[in-house]
Parts: sequence; C-alpha cells; structure tokens
Amino acid sequence: MTLKLDRNKAELSADEISALKEMRKRCARGILMSTTLSASGHPGGSLSALDMLLVTYGLINHNPSDPRDESRDRVVVSIGHISPGVYSTLAEYGYFTEDDFLSGFRRAGSGFPGHVEFVAPGVEWDTGNLGQGLTAAVGMAMAFKIKKQDNRVICLMGDGEHQKGQIVEAIRFAHKYKLDNLTVLVDRNHLQICGATEDIMPQSIRGLYSALDWNVKYVEDGHDCNSIFQALTDSYKNDSGVPTVIVARTVMGKGISFIENLAKYHGSPLTHDQLEDAMNELGVENNYDHWQAKRQEPVRTNTIMGPPSNYPIIKGGDPIVYDADTMTDNRSAYGNALQSLAEENNIQGQTPKIAGVSCDLEGSVKMGGFHKHSPDAYIEAGIQEHHAAGLTGAMSRDGLVTFFSTFGAFAVSETYNQNRLSDFNHTNMKIVATHVGLDVGEAGPTHQCIDYLGLIKNYFRFSVLMPADPNQTDRIVRHIATQPGNHFVGMGRSKTPTITDENGEVFFGADYTFTPGKADWLRRGKDLTIVTYGALAPTVIDAWKLLKDAGVSAGVLNMASLIPLDEDSLVEAAGIGPILTVEDHHVNSGLGASAAMALMDRGISEKMKRLGVSHYGSSGKPADLYAEQGLDAQSIASSARELLN
Repeated sequence: MTLKLDRNKAELSADEISALKEMRKRCARGILMSTTLSASGHPGGSLSALDMLLVTYGLINHNPSDPRDESRDRVVVSIGHISPGVYSTLAEYGYFTEDDFLSGFRRAGSGFPGHVEFVAPGVEWDTGNLGQGLTAAVGMAMAFKIKKQDNRVICLMGDGEHQKGQIVEAIRFAHKYKLDNLTVLVDRNHLQICGATEDIMPQSIRGLYSALDWNVKYVEDGHDCNSIFQALTDSYKNDSGVPTVIVARTVMGKGISFIENLAKYHGSPLTHDQLEDAMNELGVENNYDHWQAKRQEPVRTNTIMGPPSNYPIIKGGDPIVYDADTMTDNRSAYGNALQSLAEENNIQGQTPKIAGVSCDLEGSVKMGGFHKHSPDAYIEAGIQEHHAAGLTGAMSRDGLVTFFSTFGAFAVSETYNQNRLSDFNHTNMKIVATHVGLDVGEAGPTHQCIDYLGLIKNYFRFSVLMPADPNQTDRIVRHIATQPGNHFVGMGRSKTPTITDENGEVFFGADYTFTPGKADWLRRGKDLTIVTYGALAPTVIDAWKLLKDAGVSAGVLNMASLIPLDEDSLVEAAGIGPILTVEDHHVNSGLGASAAMALMDRGISEKMKRLGVSHYGSSGKPADLYAEQGLDAQSIASSARELLN
C-alpha cells in the first residue's frame, strides 16, 4: 500500500497531496490505456470519480494483502461501469499489479471484468446495472449494526443512477435504522450517457437526501483531495444515528482537456491518436504497443477471488412433528420452525446468527414469533421489496443467515433482478415465500404467483424447494438454515392436511430428513406415476384414491426438491409407465417442463402429460380455481385414465 491517510488530522499535508497527484496521473494513464486497449469501457466517469476513489482507499481500514480481512471497511462501487478507475486505484494500493489489470481488462476469463465484480481483489460487490449498490451497502451496514461491529461502509454512486426508485427505498431504510456507519459519495458530474442529467431527468440530489433526513455535505470541487478528505473524515466521526451523503461536484473526463464535460466519453474509449494526445497532456509515456503485445498472451487467472466462506454454524434444533389429524398451513409451520431456530441460535447477550426481513407482512408470513424472540434481528423493510431483496442478499454475505419472507408475487416476480444480482454475488439468501400459486385464491391473478420455478430456473445458484405439508415444511426450513447458498422455499396460503402413508401414519415423521435432489414416493403404483409437489399434493392423493377405486394402480411421487431435481426417480417412474405431472404453476415452465427435458436428455421416451396453470386465474376459492384449470381430484384422475388409454 503506497499511502495511508490519518483520519485524525485536520487536513492533508503537502507531501500527501503531492503523492495523490502522482497516483492520479498513473491511474489516469491506466484508465485511458485499458479502455483503448479493449476498445470499450467508460473513461469519462472513471476520471471524474478518481480523486474520490484515491482518497477513500487512503483512509479506510483495509489490508490489501488480505482482501477478505473481517475487520476491513467496505467500499461498494454502485457505478460499476467505472471499473477502469477502480482497478487502477486498487493497483495503486497494492491489491494486484498494473500488469495484471492492463493485460486482462475486459478479456474473457480474466479477473478484471467490464463492470466491477468481487473476483477482483478489493471489490466487494458485483453491482452491474445502476441503482443497486446503495442497497448492498445498506445491507452491509445493517449487518454490522446487528453484529455490533465497528466496520464502516462507503458507497460510491453516480448522479444519473439516482433516477432509480430503489435508491429512494434504500435512503429511507438507512435513516430508519440509524445507519451512521454508512457514507455515500456522489460523483455529481451532471452527465449521463445521453446528455445532461438535467435534460434526461432533472432532480435535486441534495434535496432528496435532505428531505429524507440524512446528513448532507457538499464539496464544491470533487477533485480537491483535501476537501474530499475532510468530508470523509467528518463522516467517520459520525455517531449521531444519521447516515451521511457527500455530494461532490466533478468534471466528466477530468484531466484530459479535449474530453472534459463531454457525455460521449461516459462510455466511449479514445482512439489511438487521441490516446497519444492524452498521454502527452498527462506527461507520461504512451506504451500502447507494449500492452497490446501483453494482451496477446494467455489470460491470467492468478488474481481471481472466490466467494467468501464465512457462513456461521447453525443448530438445526429438534423438528416439530404435526400429527395425522393436524390441519394447518405451511406458513404457520414455517413461522414455528423459524422461531425454533432463533431460540437455538440467537442467544440473549450474544451476537445473533439469524436475521429476518419482511415487507409489511409480518403476520401473513408468520414471522411474529421470530420477531418477539429476536427483536434486534428482525427487520421491517416496509413496502420496499426491491430494496428488501437486495438488502437480504448483502446481509447474508456478512455472516448472517438471513430469511426474506413476503408473498410469492413480491419475493420472486417483482424482485427478479435483485435476486439475480444476489446470485451473481454468491449470497446465502433464504427466500421463504408464502401465498404462492392459485392457492392465494380470492386475491386474484395479480397476486397468484405462478412463475416462481420458471423464473428461478434462470439463475445458477438457487435451489427451489416446495414442501407438501407442515412436517416437510419444518424439515426444509431447518435444512436451508444450516446450509450456505441461495434457497427459495414456496408455499400456498391455505391450510393443508398432514400427508400420511397408506396406513394413516405421518409420512414425514420424526425420523424424516429432507435431502435436496431426492423425491418422496408417497404411494407406489404399477400402471403410471403422478408427479406433483406443494399445495396440490393432498389433491393428488385424493385423485390416487379415485383411481384405486377404479382399479388403476397409480404411484404418487412428491417432488419437493425442484432444483435440484431427482432425475433418477423420474427415470424410475418412466420405467413403470406413463407420467402425469400436476402443479400449481404455469404449465409451460414448471415441473412438467423440467421433467420432460430431464427424460429427453437421457434419451427416455415415455407417454407423458403435463397439468398446470394454463391461463390466468380469476378471484375465488382455491378449490374452484383448481377446478377451472383441471387441477381438482376428479380432473386429475380423468387425465390419468386418458393417459393410460
């Protein structure tokens, strides 16, 4: 590390200012060289934010030789496209070499992607599309507050991205939860891709934060390192319970006269001739040919960082067993399991291990017991699902097992992108969504989430688990709490009977252990197999009874683990005879589609029919809605007989 700034000083020394100027010159060279070499990238914003980056990394607590040091402060770069500026700065502070950066920038397989990603040492979060970084920073700051740690969080943002609504959600949340360990730095260069921010979408950024009761500071010259230093050191001393925003007036393309204040260079690299002129203006050597030759060598991977491995040890506790006569909803079983987990792991007087997040639906998603037991670890995010989803992901990366619960339409459909970014970031989210599918009933089609599996299939690091009854719900919730990674658990709204075997004994009893990728044969049959999950499992068992009375021997395969899928059991079912899939999900993107693809990939051809939601439901009792879609017991039995014929 080349520079360490003392936060206890009133101002920078002449030597420190001189050192920062020299660092800026080298970084500006790296910014322009990297973007011209790759013929793509964002030099303008990188140059406008550069002084803030250099001062920030000079004063935070960090250890470049150990980028995952738990005591480090976090810097979240929400304007992820300024990666050239970030990588140049990190190279200056010793996280990696300039050679690593320039030889790999924007090359496939390298550790230096076009937008900042945590594969690069020193980068905390893959921000990607604008408007997401503040939520992640708030999540980190919230985790530190819950765990009573002194780490600080600094979030670097652009002015244009403040047009995103999610940012307002995050600003409100940070004020409510008194996150004075959070500082936002805004690069106020007044330009975005298509022109001036005042023309594209005018707004008062200082007015926005002020209206939402933040501590607002303004730096007239965002390239004056001393002014930035003083504003940041003041924020470090802040223990008022109010978060701080520093809005710094900057110049797009600062330091290169012929690109300053030109929106074009937000995302356009310099030509070779322009690069020569820029290097002359900086007073540095233009060694473009040297670096171009370096980029012909194989891509290096030596700097690539893996995901953090700080998942806490969680006690699963003793399972709750609901007897054969119990009729309750899965969401109540979830609430009971979550409270039980809190009692085991959130010990009074100790740092909690489990946190819960909801959005004005505590009673509906049955988080009341958890809230009562662990009030300091329960987070009411209000009707701000976009922020809540991203917040949950960020918190789960900092050693907290974080459950996010709301209705399916909000937890999945509305927050697809936020969960997608958490998937990129190797988070450990536990999304438990209630009110999934037609089982929502009278709330109508806008609230009947029938696309949860179809959407989550597009991620690469999520499991999808759909319990059939309260007992299986209990075991699945305990399982996901003890396991790292992203997990989605869905359930309907209605009360459901306890699943029993043919002798009337509890199927998912005290000795049952949930295993991802393993289905449950609720019934064995010789003629065909009905494959189902979740809310329709009891209805399928009713259909099994009708078929049995009609002389048809049907098997019932409960596929609670939809991702990963038990393909071996599907192959076994195909070996028995035809397969009928039944689900409370869009018929073209749910289990039926997954099963058909799995069998096709294995070269297995067997008669198959898919039953599911074929059109938007109406508003009514779940049983009536199922009947409209051919998902009642009579219709299922009829479809099974047709399949056999």
